[in-house]
Amino acid sequence: MKMDIQNIIILILIGICAGLLSGLVGVGGGIVMVPLLLLIGLNQHQAQGTSLAVLALPVTFIAAYNYHKAGHLDWKIAVIIAIFFIIGAFFGSKLAINIDQKMLKKIFGFILLFFSLKMILSK
Repeated sequence: MKMDIQNIIILILIGICAGLLSGLVGVGGGIVMVPLLLLIGLNQHQAQGTSLAVLALPVTFIAAYNYHKAGHLDWKIAVIIAIFFIIGAFFGSKLAINIDQKMLKKIFGFILLFFSLKMILSK
């Protein structure tokens, strides 16, 4: 991807959009950034890797801290999940980089569709 002013503006808008949605409803990486990065020409592996790099500790900590200040974050639960998330992310990324781009995109789309329908149809 060429880093001209137009592409930099697009990346800034993706960051703002993902950040707003992450803070608002807890989504941003996979649900927002990956599809937008695909639209601007990254392949599935590049989009997923970039999304993971963006969501490193400093970015997510700021949003989580706001929830903590408001009394809406249980750190014990978060730490337990985080420890095993690290393990799962390690093995998931090892698996993903060995899956064909087209298949990976279909898996990603199916997961988004499944959980979207589950949320929409739930009472």
